[in-house]
Amino acid sequence: MAHTDTSSEETIALFQKYVIPNYRRYPIALVKGEGSTVWDAEGNRYLDFFPGWGCNILGYSPERVVRAIQEQAATLIHVPNTWYIEAQGRFAEALCTRSFGKAFFCNSGAEANEGAIKLARMHTPAGKYKIITFENGFHGRTFAAVTATAQPKYHEGISPLLPGFLYAPHNDLKAVKELVDDETCAILIEPVQGEGGVNIPSVEFLQGLRDLCDERGLLLIFDEVQTCMGRTGNWFGYQTFGVQPDIMTLAKGVAGGVACGAIICKDEIAPSLRPGMHASTFGGNPIAMAAGIATVETIEEDGLLDNVQVMSERFRAHFEALKAELPIIDEVRVCGMMVGVELTTNAMPVVGKCMEKGLLVNATHDTVVRLLPALNVTAEDVDEGCEILSGVLRQMAAEA
Repeated sequence: MAHTDTSSEETIALFQKYVIPNYRRYPIALVKGEGSTVWDAEGNRYLDFFPGWGCNILGYSPERVVRAIQEQAATLIHVPNTWYIEAQGRFAEALCTRSFGKAFFCNSGAEANEGAIKLARMHTPAGKYKIITFENGFHGRTFAAVTATAQPKYHEGISPLLPGFLYAPHNDLKAVKELVDDETCAILIEPVQGEGGVNIPSVEFLQGLRDLCDERGLLLIFDEVQTCMGRTGNWFGYQTFGVQPDIMTLAKGVAGGVACGAIICKDEIAPSLRPGMHASTFGGNPIAMAAGIATVETIEEDGLLDNVQVMSERFRAHFEALKAELPIIDEVRVCGMMVGVELTTNAMPVVGKCMEKGLLVNATHDTVVRLLPALNVTAEDVDEGCEILSGVLRQMAAEA
């Protein structure tokens, strides 16, 4: 299945000649996907538990999204934001009626976070510009977003960084309170840290941040780039914890795999993003908006929020049982379709060993095996993938 006239080797040679080598790529050219399965140019099948780095939230080629893109492309591909298009209004309605406020559209998580940082500074009184973020967080690669990312490895070679960002230990409310001063305008946090290792904060910590912001007149910003669109078992991560932010940023799976980002903010904050102060040329384009609407419809009509809850517990059961068996597993962290398996050893070899057996996973933060399965992953997929991953970890434990 999915054979192509161009081999993986030929595609790799083309990249080596013409593409800047800033990514560490695996020596495989993928050509076709369906659900949680993807095939390479030679027809080899892989079960993907990290589809599109979390962007393919409905797996590969979801039917409604494909159809919506095809139909939209036949009428309008791009329209600038000097005009109105129905699809942008409808997608904004779909997101905001499932959350709050008003929406601004862009193309990526980094772009959404940049906009949210500007909005926070524009909305608060002059002289208030500092933003508190958290160690092991991740907010993107552009300058404000990478400065907000409190991980030194992402700062190497690009100094000076932007002023105004302060870093606190994750889940430490006392440390946050000590950083707040008269120049602080906002606190920015991921409801669940993804790239940092699937780190799940306590409800009390997030509620403490909400209370602190209310007391000190600060804005609470949730980076929901990874936790939006049902990833945690609710439409948005903040709903899983019962703590509502003033502003949240969305991307990754928001349009079912099509490049799209968004800012959602409370009604009273929205006017601060005034004309001429922020924009996005491709933001809110017809194709992304049509794909986003189809993504919402798929999640709702296929009952995928319920599926996330069920499959999440299935993953948890597999890995908790394995943790009891293998001393190299230090901790299992699960929040919806976000799974982190913390090892006592380097997790990078797991990726290659799983790939050899037809399973695609991710390793992050050196010791964490990270999974971001599609919301429509099946029980059969979960069992098959967990069996492969369990075999790899048993082998590693035996060799340790």
